[in-house]
Amino acid sequence: MGEHSLTRALRELLLARRTAALGTRDEQGGVFVSMVPYAIDDQAQELVLHVSGLAAHSGNMRREPGVSLLVCAGETEGEPVHALPRVTLEAHARFAEPGSPDAARAREVYLQRFPEAEMMTALGDFRFVRLALLGARQVAGFGAARSLPAEEVRRALTLAP
Repeated sequence: MGEHSLTRALRELLLARRTAALGTRDEQGGVFVSMVPYAIDDQAQELVLHVSGLAAHSGNMRREPGVSLLVCAGETEGEPVHALPRVTLEAHARFAEPGSPDAARAREVYLQRFPEAEMMTALGDFRFVRLALLGARQVAGFGAARSLPAEEVRRALTLAP
């Protein structure tokens, strides 16, 4: 059986966009949203972030690793925005231990997507965060929405269908 067309659309969206809105919980339990660049580790079927220890979202993820990430297609002038393709990913964040093979792999995939960030990867307060996907809600256009289990989302992260 072939791959579902919405899974292909999800993969294409995740590959086409390079930034997302990251939702974390602050110390008072409020929601904090920030913009983060993300890379895709297709072998581990996880997303990779590179964050500063000084950023509010870093402290939030250390306290509460449950996060949400919104990836949305860009607007086209003159086109309605209500049907923009988008996905809200539910994930568990884990910081890769500096010097570990996990951190080395995260650095490799991150720099494949963002070679201009190489200098930042040498800064002492930055860490790689891996997002293990737990599920998603995908809107592929008007009337094309679905909830996805973790396995389906991970399948979309495999770069070769």
